[in-house]
Amino acid sequence: MSAPDFHQLAHDIKLWARELGFDQAGITDTDLRSEEPRLQAWLDAGYHGSMDYMARHGMMRARPHELLPGTVRVLSVRMNYLPFEAGFAATLRDPTLGYISRYALGRDYHKVLRNRLKQLGDRIEARCAELFQGTADTLGEWRPFVDSAPILERPLAAKAGLGWVGKHSLLLNESAGSFFFLGELLLNLPLPLDQSVEKAQCGKCVACINICPTGAIVAPYVVDGRRCISYLTIENDGPIPEEFRPLLGNRIYGCDDCQLICPWNRYADASPEPDFSPRPSLHRPPLLALWRWSERDFLKQTEGSPIRRIGYQRWRRNLAVALGNGPATTEVIAALQLGLTTAEPMVAEHIEWALATLARRQDEENKKTRLLIRCIEKGLPDHA
Repeated sequence: MSAPDFHQLAHDIKLWARELGFDQAGITDTDLRSEEPRLQAWLDAGYHGSMDYMARHGMMRARPHELLPGTVRVLSVRMNYLPFEAGFAATLRDPTLGYISRYALGRDYHKVLRNRLKQLGDRIEARCAELFQGTADTLGEWRPFVDSAPILERPLAAKAGLGWVGKHSLLLNESAGSFFFLGELLLNLPLPLDQSVEKAQCGKCVACINICPTGAIVAPYVVDGRRCISYLTIENDGPIPEEFRPLLGNRIYGCDDCQLICPWNRYADASPEPDFSPRPSLHRPPLLALWRWSERDFLKQTEGSPIRRIGYQRWRRNLAVALGNGPATTEVIAALQLGLTTAEPMVAEHIEWALATLARRQDEENKKTRLLIRCIEKGLPDHA
């Protein structure tokens, strides 16, 4: 029997990946030794916050072959998720609306990508059964990952040629920006390697660093998770530190600011994937409407959504902060006061902060109104 053509197999795998909806696929080895010092320094600085799972497996994140013994290659894939009507600015500029990171407006990406990766793995396994016909029946083993295991997916994707890691720590692609998901298949097939992007193409740009509302990008390529709005509203299961609450604005689940400002995202394509289309109840939603959801409403409206995993209490916590950062209307204050009567302690803390913040804002507005009235009565210019 002739030797298997691994170049042809790699070509076929990438073709199947495109047929399954992935926008790009690349192949790399498992060598991430150069990432280990950076990972250890990040952990030593405590930038992972309460995400204990980041440190739990030691350096396994940089050693994919330890996840599946025999692994010699990683197939890295990306799938665009930007919706056609993203409504970034229109939502962020209106403090009565809730802003949800665009990746979370549709179906849970873990489920979408993992299902496609399983289909891809099945195709690879079937092809290997034909190629090797029992002579090497262990070849063709695979294991899929979608942000669900200790694996450094962005450095792997960069090595596989999918892009480079930007100063905000996200992967950037010169023709697609950064609005895409990543996934991996660990393989024991000696497939030819793809060429990595030679160097990061961010140049002197520091727009993402400057735009971050909480200053979470503490140095190029280094993010202090404890300050990141995505961490504060999603991963953090306790109170949001008071110093960060005013900086959240109306962001109730995640943040996209560092991606929005990035010049490379002018090339980002909208995704035709229907699973990533925004749900009407989550796309530019009025904060008060979300605040009135019962826990049953929350579970129903977030079924199959990544938002559900934060639970109802963290959802209420985030909403309370956003309402406190918005207009001090009678309706908002009444809704918060009503919610306070049945709130659990953590949520109650944030409601009380919101009410106190709104009260101060009302006082400031009243002072300005009284000053304006006095100026008018005395015939002075408004700015006197």
